[in-house]
Amino acid sequence: MKVAVLDIKGKETGRKVELSNDVFGIEPNEHAIYLDVKQYLAHQRQGTHKAKERAEIAGSTRKIKKQKGTGTARAGSIKSPIFRGGGRIFGPRPKDYSQKLNKNVKRLARKSAFSLKSKQKELLVVEDFNFDTPKTKDFVNVLKSLGIENKKSLIVLGDSNNSVYLSSRNFKGSEVVKNSELSTYKILNAKSVVLLESAVEGIESNLSK
Repeated sequence: MKVAVLDIKGKETGRKVELSNDVFGIEPNEHAIYLDVKQYLAHQRQGTHKAKERAEIAGSTRKIKKQKGTGTARAGSIKSPIFRGGGRIFGPRPKDYSQKLNKNVKRLARKSAFSLKSKQKELLVVEDFNFDTPKTKDFVNVLKSLGIENKKSLIVLGDSNNSVYLSSRNFKGSEVVKNSELSTYKILNAKSVVLLESAVEGIESNLSK
């Protein structure tokens, strides 16, 4: 499929770029998308939650009252979970939430995400640009020209571009990534996906293997 290339003022340059149908024109596989997004979100969890159980509480081990004759239930330790300050029963323990996913499924999920964005007309191709110095104002002006300043957007670079990346950091509605840092979640989480011309070849190369 052919897509018009825009400049940073949002106008067509007169050139078109050929997007591979194998990457941007497939029938989206919803289950592959689900699995990849699920894995991404699971990997965001630190899994460091921990509560002290009975054996880990600092306190005396002496028997706190005699066994019989008190008229109340017997009790052996101040660290018992039934007392204030005691250990927690079946409390959370550190856990690894990471999940494994086949590379081909991840690749299919990203292709499905791109195809979905292409179908929904939420995919733009813009010629490569740069800023002399990092300025949030310049970055916002580019988004305004493209008509996406009020939308959550994802800008995909071909190579590292420090000035564009630094210019975007103070703007919460947009994220700038290299094509090697793409994930299905980031693609779907953005309302508009902007591909720089230099990023297209890298994306197709990575996903057509």
